Amino acid sequence: MLTHLSVLEESAARYHSSPVFKVPTSSSADSFNWRSITYQQFKDDVELFARHWARVLKRDNIPQRSIVGLWIGGFAYTDALHIYGISRAGYIPQLFSLRLPNPDVILELLQKSNARALVCDTNAESIIGRSSITVYSSISLSDLVVEDEPLPTLPAVNADDLAFLFHTSGSTSGSPKLVPCSYRWLDAVVRKSYQTCAPVNPNSDSSRDVTTWLGSMCHIGQTFMFIGTLQHGASMVQPSKMPFSSQELMDMIRLTGLNRLYQFAAFLSTHLRVSRQDPKFLSMLASLDQVLTCGMPLSREDEQWAIANNLRLVNLFGSTEAGGATLLSSFKRGSNPSHLIPLEGVSYRFDPIQSSAADKDLHQSTSKLLEFVILADSADCPDVSLRHADGNFHTGDLFQEITPGCYVFCGRDDDWIKSENSLRCDTRSIEENVRATCGNLVSECIVVGTGRPSPAVFIEPAVDIVDENKFKKDILRKIRPFHSRRYMHERIASDNMIIIVPRGSLPRTASKGNIRRKAVEEEYKNLLDKIYGVSV
Repeated sequence: MLTHLSVLEESAARYHSSPVFKVPTSSSADSFNWRSITYQQFKDDVELFARHWARVLKRDNIPQRSIVGLWIGGFAYTDALHIYGISRAGYIPQLFSLRLPNPDVILELLQKSNARALVCDTNAESIIGRSSITVYSSISLSDLVVEDEPLPTLPAVNADDLAFLFHTSGSTSGSPKLVPCSYRWLDAVVRKSYQTCAPVNPNSDSSRDVTTWLGSMCHIGQTFMFIGTLQHGASMVQPSKMPFSSQELMDMIRLTGLNRLYQFAAFLSTHLRVSRQDPKFLSMLASLDQVLTCGMPLSREDEQWAIANNLRLVNLFGSTEAGGATLLSSFKRGSNPSHLIPLEGVSYRFDPIQSSAADKDLHQSTSKLLEFVILADSADCPDVSLRHADGNFHTGDLFQEITPGCYVFCGRDDDWIKSENSLRCDTRSIEENVRATCGNLVSECIVVGTGRPSPAVFIEPAVDIVDENKFKKDILRKIRPFHSRRYMHERIASDNMIIIVPRGSLPRTASKGNIRRKAVEEEYKNLLDKIYGVSV
């Protein structure tokens, strides 16, 4: 079986002196610099971390194959060392990003998985409090004391054994769901990422590829793209912050040789807005071998602008449960980036949905909609705990078949939306909580926020409002306990995100009178841009 560790071992031998990371050394508002870390150095550092954690965990009687939680940012070089190092020490990483800031939820999820320890970012350790499991602080390379601790021997595993524990990027019933990942699933991730990150110019030296960090290593997107990057001897530029500015992107292209841009759609849209006013920046984007976008479709306006200006757009579609990518548009120049085809070596099906689910008021289409299903015999099919009663994984993602075997994404058959970093948010649960806690104040409500940092709620009040500011603060106070358990991208944390509109004014469907989420986002786009501080 192929794993992230076997990939690192092979790539370090093959590309030992090539850079795998370019990490920031200094930055200012208008100047950025990076230094390179080679494949061999990364492997050596991973093994140092493995020796350290083997010594520490063995000292505290925590055996190999135990689950060890990691509550870290996932954006730094040392975060990658923690994840790979603990895995190389023979343990099973359970990954949490700092975007899930509630320690009670972290501890509950650790208890569900029977984890034996938790490694915390130094900024998070102080809020954990008392715990039934052992808690450690994350370390830096300068903190390592490995003495004569040998590199541990990896325990024997089979295809069904647990390799990682991720979590859904959105909360259900007050908490994300566990996403157990087997070695069979991980092998599929390695094979799919190899296809996704294959050199655009196969006749050139593939080690010249330089890509961007996509997101947190604690989520599947960055984990997937990094494994693909490793297999082709490419390097990955770590930005000074996420999301990074267009100025920093220009410096990446100029100083690091960046030739493949990986970006969530909302972040890429920001760069495209800048490119409309900056011909030099637009020219630099057009010079890239690939601009890969994922998480959600680009707006039609952005996509047309990019195509018209010769950007080599590629669209990737995937999910945490399915191990990152599942569908990909063609690398060929001139191909439609919205037209997606399944990756090789998988077993998928597209099932017609019942006509009642394809509500025309919601989808605005008379074409037949198909639900994307990952079949049980596909190596990337999620754990049985996440599958439907028929044994398959029903994604809830809807498509239309444009030509045989080629599909266009048409939204979801539920009330989930994706934030700007493409993490998921259950709008229905927020709306139900507003109705349950504020029912005497609220006539109707709708949550929006597709492609935004966090959600906002539009409220049609049930009472006459004397003081709107006080009304909004009352709403916020009542819903605060519910939101305290959620990811940062799922929270309504400010009364600025509570928008009061006249009763009956929100756009509704003609057939059922339901408020139309997408229509609200379109009608109030300028107001939402102002609230979120979007510059036009």
